Amino acid sequence: MTQAARPRAAIVGTGFIGAVHFDALRRLGVEVVGILGSSPARSSEKAAEWGVPRAYSDYAELLRDTEVDVVHITSPNDRHFEQARGALLAGKHVVCEKPLAMTAAETRELAALAESTGLVAAVNFNVRYYPHVHEMRERVRSGSTGAPYLVTGSYFQDWLLLDTDWNWRVESARGGDLRVVGDVGSHWFDLASFVTGQRIVEVMADLTTFVPVRKRPTGEVVTFGASTGPTVDHEVSSEDAGSILLRFDGGARGVVSVSQVSAGRKNAITLEVGAADASLAWRSERPDELWIGHRSAPNEILLRDPSLLSPAAAAISSLPGGHAEGFENGFRALYADVYADVAAGAPSPDARYATFADGHYESLVVEAVARSARTSSWVTVGSQPAASE
Repeated sequence: MTQAARPRAAIVGTGFIGAVHFDALRRLGVEVVGILGSSPARSSEKAAEWGVPRAYSDYAELLRDTEVDVVHITSPNDRHFEQARGALLAGKHVVCEKPLAMTAAETRELAALAESTGLVAAVNFNVRYYPHVHEMRERVRSGSTGAPYLVTGSYFQDWLLLDTDWNWRVESARGGDLRVVGDVGSHWFDLASFVTGQRIVEVMADLTTFVPVRKRPTGEVVTFGASTGPTVDHEVSSEDAGSILLRFDGGARGVVSVSQVSAGRKNAITLEVGAADASLAWRSERPDELWIGHRSAPNEILLRDPSLLSPAAAAISSLPGGHAEGFENGFRALYADVYADVAAGAPSPDARYATFADGHYESLVVEAVARSARTSSWVTVGSQPAASE
């Protein structure tokens, strides 16, 4: 680590999510010393716009920078493995966007490398860091809800509803074989396991592509940005939506639906845990409300207020009650935990953020979903495919 008063960061990727990382780090007081875009020109443009002193020409230059302690990887999915591996080998801590890599074989290698180096290695499952998500987790862990029975929910978006909507994630070579499941479904899987304390061990999936041919722009399109100019037809192999039955290792059962073609749903996450003594339900479109269901008493709506939350949830709630707290604050709370461990020199044994080991597990779940969709059967997470598949 450098001799700076606080750890310093560099960001790879200058699109929508790279900007979110930068904003959260800035609000935490973490100095971003350099950025790397898709080209030297893009690096220079964004460095000037964001007020960052260095614009790297390539990744090797970033890794040679001795003032960089932490690398934030927000590049397309197919770059994650080599970039995360390179950063760890260079002795730098890593925060990597999900998915951690394109295959479980790659994520397994990264998880093992992270463990062997002792460096902080986090996957950006930011949905964990809404205060009411922590509140749900603490209520389940304390036993006040009883054992979880049924875990249900969804993750719906509409930004790829039209055949003229385009993003690099549509290309399997860059985004992976599963688009919606890998992009937003993995968030929900991590959320469900984080809240319940149970891991998904079996899946049964039905995936569908409703828009089999899309108009691909000849130029680059940023995430959530509009496409203009000439296009060419592009056949799509990845799914637009899907529904997945789940079995958890603690006995709970579940079902989740995911979609990027649900009109009007911009970034809508829901999670409900029906347990033996009470139910809990949360939705990201109303993040400051937690519904608590009872059999023999009136149901409750708990509004987010640090004075009313469990200590764990109150600790990541940065605003007083009545002041809406949303998406961007979750990144700030996540990185506060990550950088506390970076400053300490090693990951906490009970880290609340997702580690590379968690990222590997989610990769196993996604691969099981893909196999289940192909075979129309239940698939055990982490099992090897049959020779006939």
